[in-house]
Formats: sequence, structure tokens, C-alpha cells
Amino acid sequence: MDFVFLWDWVEFALRWLHVITAIAWIGSSFYFIALDLGLRRDGELGGADGEEWQVHGGGFYHIRKYLVAPEAMPEHLTWFKWESYSTWLSGAALLMAVYWVGGEMYLIDATKSELSLWQGIGISAVSLTIGWLVYDRLCKSRLAQNPTALMLLLFVLLVVMGWGYTQVFTGRAMMLHLGAFTATIMTANVFFIIMPNQRIVVADLKAGRKPDPKYGKIAKLRSTHNNYLTLPVIFLMLSNHYPLAFATEYNWIIAALVFLMGVTIRHFFNTMHARGGMKWWTWGATAALFAAIILLSSAGPGGTDYDEEEARAFTPAEAIYAEAEGFEEVIDIVLGRCSMCHAREPGFDGIGHAPKQVLLETPQEIAFQAKRIYLHSGLSTAMPPANVSWMEPEERAAIVRWFKAAQRG
Repeated sequence: MDFVFLWDWVEFALRWLHVITAIAWIGSSFYFIALDLGLRRDGELGGADGEEWQVHGGGFYHIRKYLVAPEAMPEHLTWFKWESYSTWLSGAALLMAVYWVGGEMYLIDATKSELSLWQGIGISAVSLTIGWLVYDRLCKSRLAQNPTALMLLLFVLLVVMGWGYTQVFTGRAMMLHLGAFTATIMTANVFFIIMPNQRIVVADLKAGRKPDPKYGKIAKLRSTHNNYLTLPVIFLMLSNHYPLAFATEYNWIIAALVFLMGVTIRHFFNTMHARGGMKWWTWGATAALFAAIILLSSAGPGGTDYDEEEARAFTPAEAIYAEAEGFEEVIDIVLGRCSMCHAREPGFDGIGHAPKQVLLETPQEIAFQAKRIYLHSGLSTAMPPANVSWMEPEERAAIVRWFKAAQRG
């Protein structure tokens, strides 16, 4: 088994873990926000702030919430923290595996900057902490008394970071890093604010002191922010599968509109759970924002034109595959079996844009996509889809021989 084969499975495993932990975190977050907003505050509550009866899985649940804390510390207390931590840690590992190890292909856009791979990785790592430091300072200022103004400033911060990322990174990396940037704020809220404040309350209870309600209010503010940021983060994480979202001139504006959609969608459900009625206008606002995103995705050029008379030289990474035995044969195979779809102007009926914006029209582009060609058309039969162009087993074997020859150097 070669390294590329095993590494692809490592990426798959990390992505699987990330999705599972994210489902757990998002599920518990949405549940508790809905529960908190829907608590009933009528009747005898015995010192509780609200209660709710729920039915699920054939059983009934009676839930009570204490605004600060109960009179006595219960013997068993379930903490909701590892869902958040494991989501961030698995996401960070996946980012490193895809965008750091595969940085020459996915991270740095050579047409935008002349950064080395290590400089790009440095920007990637350092930038993820900036959002939390700025946001935390804002939350600890007087703006904490004005949640609306605080959210607007957070929105501005996210838009600025999206624009900044797109000046350096590929569109795909910009979207992913903006999602990671936001997710870092969310997890830091849990690790640095929500959990420590809850521990203070628990310690006061154990010591027989009356807990200060301010700690609960601070934690609630950060939890609410996380609630409104969740849906945009999911969009940004999924965007790498859809070039119409990331590989456009206005991708950072698309990201900004997605954050606004997160607000309109959550406002509808939060208001509904709080028994404040159905705010149907949010549906119209969300549809209008999404329509604007669709228009922006086709408003500007999505790629760089190729001039056959001024073909660029192979980069060092591409040269490894271009100089390997069998490259000329692979060029013929790819041009005959793949390029009718993976072109600037696809010739296959029903294909308007090159899938995943992967272009395979020139030797340079074929060498650049060597790993994908090897995994998708050599080791597996993923491409061409349903083998619509009739790629023969012998051709797939030729791709494998070429790639392994390049790996041997």
C-alpha cells in the first residue's frame, strides 16, 4: 500500500469523525436553545425558573431549569463540553491533513500572492486565533449590554476576515478557513467562558455560597452567539464540494450573505420555540439572500483563461509527474476520457461547468491533478462517473503505473 492511498483513508476517517462529533454538538446546542426558549413558567415550580414535559422514544421526560442554580448540588451532573472540543480538534486535524499537507494544491493561490507553502500554513494557523481575541475583547466591553450592536460588529469581523482570506488563499481554502475561524470562536466560548463560569457556580454551591447570577448571564450570551453561527459554519464546511460557491470572484460576499441567512433562519425557529409566533417574513428574507448568492456565483469569472501560445512552465511539484514514465500516455487517456467534462467549455451534454472546477485540458493541469486522477481513475472507478466515456482497465492500469513511477522518483 502506498502513502497516497493510506493518506486518503486518513482524511476520510478524520472527516467521518468530524461529521459525527459536529452532529453531536449541533444537536445538543439546538436542543438546549429550543428547550430554554420553550420553558413554561406557570404553576408551582419549587424555585425553578421554568419546566417542560417532553415525550420521546416511548418515554416521558420532566425537565426543570434553575436560573442560577438549585439549592443543593445534585450527586450526578452531566456536562456538555466534549461534543464541542472533539468537533474542533477533529476539524483542526482535518484542516491540517487537507490544507497543510496538500497546501500546494488546495491552500495557496499563486495568482494572488507569492507566499511559500510554509508562509501560507503560518497564516492559516495564526489567523484562527485572531477572531477569538477580538471577539472576546468586544464581549467584555460595554457592548455586552447591547447584544445587537455586538452581533453587528461580529458580522463585520467575519466579513473582513473572509475578504482577507480571499486575497491569499484559494477560494476553497477561504471558505473552509472562514468556517474554521468561526468554529474557533464557538469552541473558545465553550472552553474559556461557558465551562469556567459553570464551574464557578458549582464550586459556590459545594461551598455553601449563593452563586452570582452574572456568570450564568455571560455564559448564556456566548451560547446564543454560538446558536446563530452554527448554520453558516455548516454551509462553509460543505462549500468545498460546490465550486459555484467558492470558485467565484465574489466568494467572500457569498460567505457574508450566508451569515445573514444563518440569522434569519435561527430567528424563525428561536421565536417559534419561545412561543412568539411564526415570523414568516424570515422565509422571504432567507430566499432573497439565497437568490442573491446564486446570482453572485455566476456574476464574475470563475477561473483563469489559458493561452496555448503562452503555456506556463511546470511547477516543481508538477514536474515530478510530468517527467515520470508514462506521462504522455496518460495525457492521451485523460484528454480522451476526461477532458470533455473537465474543460473551460465542457462538451458533454448537461455539463455547464467543469465538475469541482477541476480542469484537465493541458499537460500542466493533468500533472497538477495527478493525485486525484490516480485515486479516482486509477485505484478506483469513481471517474468517469458510470464510466460514461468507456475508460478501459488497461488505461486505468497505465495511470497507476505512471503515478507510482513518479512517486519512486
